Amino acid sequence: MADTGETTLDTRLSPLAAELADLPRAEQEAGLRPSGERYLNREVSWLDFNARVLAQAEQAELPLLERAKFLAIFANNLDEFFQVRIAGLKDQVAADVGVPSPDGRTPGEQLQEVRMALLGLVERHVDAYQEVSASLVGHGIEVVRIEDVGARQREALDQVFHDRIFPVLTPLAVDPSHPFPYISNLSLNLAVIVGDPHTDQRRFARVKVPPLLPRFVAVPGGEDDGRSGRSSFVPLEQLIAVHLDRLFPGMETVEHHAFRVTRNADLTLEDEEADDLLALVEIELRRRRFGRAVRVEVEPSMTDEVRELLVRELELHPDDLYDVPGPLDLTGLFALYALDRPDLKDPPHVPATPRRLTSSDDEPVDIFAVLRERDVLVHHPYESFAASVEAFIQQAAVDPHVLTIKQTLYRTSSDSPIVKSLIRAAERGKQVAALVELKARFDEQANVAWARALEEAGVHVVYGLVGLKTHSKTALVVRQEPEGIRRYVHIGTGNYNSKTARTYEDIGLLSSDPDLGADLTDLFNLLTGYSRQTRYRKILLAPTTLRNRIIELIEAEAGVARDGGPGRVVFKMNSLVDPKVIEALYRASNAGVEIDLVVRGICCLRPGVPGLSERIRVRSLVGRFLEHSRIYAFGDGEEHPVRYLVGSADMMPRNLDRRVEVCVQIDEPESRKRLAEVLSSNLADDCLAWTLGSDGTWQRVEPADPAQRHNTQTFLAERTQRRARRQREEAVASGPLLRR
Repeated sequence: MADTGETTLDTRLSPLAAELADLPRAEQEAGLRPSGERYLNREVSWLDFNARVLAQAEQAELPLLERAKFLAIFANNLDEFFQVRIAGLKDQVAADVGVPSPDGRTPGEQLQEVRMALLGLVERHVDAYQEVSASLVGHGIEVVRIEDVGARQREALDQVFHDRIFPVLTPLAVDPSHPFPYISNLSLNLAVIVGDPHTDQRRFARVKVPPLLPRFVAVPGGEDDGRSGRSSFVPLEQLIAVHLDRLFPGMETVEHHAFRVTRNADLTLEDEEADDLLALVEIELRRRRFGRAVRVEVEPSMTDEVRELLVRELELHPDDLYDVPGPLDLTGLFALYALDRPDLKDPPHVPATPRRLTSSDDEPVDIFAVLRERDVLVHHPYESFAASVEAFIQQAAVDPHVLTIKQTLYRTSSDSPIVKSLIRAAERGKQVAALVELKARFDEQANVAWARALEEAGVHVVYGLVGLKTHSKTALVVRQEPEGIRRYVHIGTGNYNSKTARTYEDIGLLSSDPDLGADLTDLFNLLTGYSRQTRYRKILLAPTTLRNRIIELIEAEAGVARDGGPGRVVFKMNSLVDPKVIEALYRASNAGVEIDLVVRGICCLRPGVPGLSERIRVRSLVGRFLEHSRIYAFGDGEEHPVRYLVGSADMMPRNLDRRVEVCVQIDEPESRKRLAEVLSSNLADDCLAWTLGSDGTWQRVEPADPAQRHNTQTFLAERTQRRARRQREEAVASGPLLRR
């Protein structure tokens, strides 16, 4: 598939304002309805996604600690939403330069609508927590109020406070000689009003709850002999609160209330003017701590006096204050999920070794020999990341015939085997280049550390292109073989992260296709050197050609439908926001193309609208594994073959305009069959699936036959295990082959 795009990486699409200005003109030319009736709001759509996450915590049939985990995920998602999206809207309002969203709302209108939705979600979150925590009591796990702890256990907790907590606390008073203290991002705090018994003066003080201590403190003696695993915990802030007299001796504690502040945490990087991007990121990470406050969460019991003081000193609006009638910061529930209670969790998932990488006797397979025969498509977490992608890089690192390894790193784990392999390869004298994306949001600090470690080992580390994030998931291995140089590649939809690969659903292609090897060689030369490469043999690249090619393929299906054929489009992705792609889908629908979209998160397209999108159906799957792969399919598979693309890009302006993304067409027959199976299973799901209505509301799919429900994640896990067993049996029958 040749790439005919002529745009260079230095050619950017217009800023958002210019892009949005084009929309009314397009509507006028097409004679279509206003933008507010064509698009769903991005921020509200994201909140709808997080509501689907919360709905998992509300499902009584799920294991209790799995429900607790979803409560923590919801809380963590919401924190990031405030730190980035709400912060951005508030910045636009403050600067009075806000651009209306594609659906026509101003930043101020979006903030108002989001707040109304958030109030209901916060209430649901607390209700779900109370239900889950009450149910956990019957299974020996209890989060108790400090007032309800028995005398003997209270004595033990007092000792814990004295030994482990009191030494690290720092009370900060506010008076004429002590200004209001800085409240760090996502910190949990106690607002304390103390009175001087000699002067009757009242003062405000702040006590920060140390973030390095456990969110929930295990009650000593709250566990029995260990045979039944009973555990009791108290919130850390409550343990501190009952010992405030130790922090303010001689003073009277009049009242105390927990609160938590969220700040703008989106880095503002002018990398076009940076001489040293690594140093700039480190500076901005320090500045992040001092971002503008965007939210304060408080206990309902907090008095108006303290509320007004917090709002004033944090320079917030009263609408930025959220009452939370339950423990603040329920991300701490991740610690409860870590308890060794398999009876309260999903059964452990053991990924299969990919069929083509299976040997008969557990000896390592020569991955290069396998790839010389044909491509291998891997599907995580159903298939092992360690036995495929990590093994590919590990073998390359120690293979004496490998000359060069080049890889992009967007997010990786704290103990990354892949990074260690790159270091090992460099130490063995191989040429190793790593593009480390320092601007990967919330992973900047970890990536700075990895960049320094790689550089110290002799790896050539680069940080990407000016003005763009490198989000592609690509690796290139160059090997000297008897017939000459051969190149091996990996192109994926997910990060090189061994931790998330166990829970994120992703697709990867391992190949020795010469055209793909040449394409990735050109890509890395672009990323690490000076290049205006615009033509590629088989890959599609953002921000140059990916959007245009996606739209061309949609239009081709529309042409098939206009000619009386069965035009068909099926997309599986994380988000659909880009107006140009949405408009192309609307046109295809009107031309007669049947369109199914599986969108895990944000979807700004309105499906099922007569005269606009009546042939478009949208569903979302939320389950045990995070649906993260991007698969784009064009064609019905009967009258004309389906064209499958997989890659790192969602259909969002940020991916298509401001990131380096790679998608690749899948041509190998067995791999195409597996992609068809994934998509058809997603469309048949009636356990994890939700459908989007034309009015923007999501409804859970109800099974036609409760006795024959289809859970796509269970189905694909079982199908993968059966394939692996069959391959192993075939390998045993045929004897050892392709062994290293």
